[in-house]
Amino acid sequence: MKGFERLSKASRPSVGKATLFSLVDLQKGERSLCRAKETFATRQLSFVHTQETRPGLCCAPRPAGRAAPIENPLVPMPNQQRPVLKARLEQLIALVGGLMARYPRTIALFGFCSGVFSFIMVDRQKGFAQVLAIIMLVSWVWLILENLLRETFARRFGWEIPAPLLRYATQLIHQESLFFVLPFFLITTTWNSGQALFTGTLAAAALISITDPLYYRWLSRRRWVFLAYHTLTLFAVLLTSLPILLHLTTPESYRLSLGIAVVLSFPSLLVTFPLQHWWRGFLLLGLTLAVGLAGWFGRTWVPPATLWLTEVAVSSQFDDQSRTPGDSLEQVGAAQLRSQGLFAYTAINAPRGLDERIYHVWMFNGKEFDRIALDIHGGRKEGYRAWTHKQNFPGDPVGHWQVKVLTEAGQMIGTLRFDVTQ
Repeated sequence: MKGFERLSKASRPSVGKATLFSLVDLQKGERSLCRAKETFATRQLSFVHTQETRPGLCCAPRPAGRAAPIENPLVPMPNQQRPVLKARLEQLIALVGGLMARYPRTIALFGFCSGVFSFIMVDRQKGFAQVLAIIMLVSWVWLILENLLRETFARRFGWEIPAPLLRYATQLIHQESLFFVLPFFLITTTWNSGQALFTGTLAAAALISITDPLYYRWLSRRRWVFLAYHTLTLFAVLLTSLPILLHLTTPESYRLSLGIAVVLSFPSLLVTFPLQHWWRGFLLLGLTLAVGLAGWFGRTWVPPATLWLTEVAVSSQFDDQSRTPGDSLEQVGAAQLRSQGLFAYTAINAPRGLDERIYHVWMFNGKEFDRIALDIHGGRKEGYRAWTHKQNFPGDPVGHWQVKVLTEAGQMIGTLRFDVTQ
């Protein structure tokens, strides 16, 4: 046994100085690693990234006098503020969405009241008209770019705006827009003409916008009908806003509004006629051009939104000094007509800064007899006063006469009527 023990001790590895030195080296390595970590952390606080000035150098020491940023645990950093802001916005949106879902009629009432209030303010304070027109157009820019802005918002903040809130916002813009433009068209419409169809369509669209069952269950579920509805509303807003904001004439406003409406009608036609075959592309292009041509040739059925008659008269007398006509006549004798002639007097309300050419078109038994051009200037509350004095009549003037007041684009502002008797 003793021999075996001596043999075991001899063959057993030594736990002497070599093992002790290994443990010491290991402890030194650990301490060196800790010091390296501390040094790296210190350099992170005391160095800033700069442009590389020589190979191998990617950072430079912080300039003297500038203290290293110290993180305060009591002040939330930007990456900590974002979740807080996101949570608060989500709470606010949830609150607004809940109130809208609980009181849906309040939105309709607000849209109706704000639209009517906007019209009243535009009618009484001309300076307010430009501000309101800008707000309307900005809201429509947001509505057109809704998908792009929503995706950008989602990428920037990491969450999406709830779909119900977007639907309510779209409905509110439709309500405010329609109830803002509708009073303009109700005033300017000549109701015994094709203009009644256009204004009636706008009135029906306004009624749909405040009737949730029609708006959500019928209109919004038919994508192409909804896009057509959207385009019609934008067309009416542009017809009303462009003369007020940019002082464009009625023909210029109509051409620009129609061009934008035709461009926006393309998506609705694309939904209805998807491009599954090459020939459908030509069909889609033809339908888009047809929409534009229909809008142009049907312009006489569209009232000039910002031009309307405030006073009219057909009289045989006129005071040039006060620019006021005599008593308005509905019937006039042929002899009196030949001896004194006849005045057609119109006072036309137009936006401030607008210069427009209009026409007094004299019609005899449904046929154009004469056309006289007049230049008007906007801004007068009572309307710009313009008149024509006609003395050249046919040999037998007995019959039904009309004086149509038209824009250069052929849109009817109003009509004066009288009969000539023996």
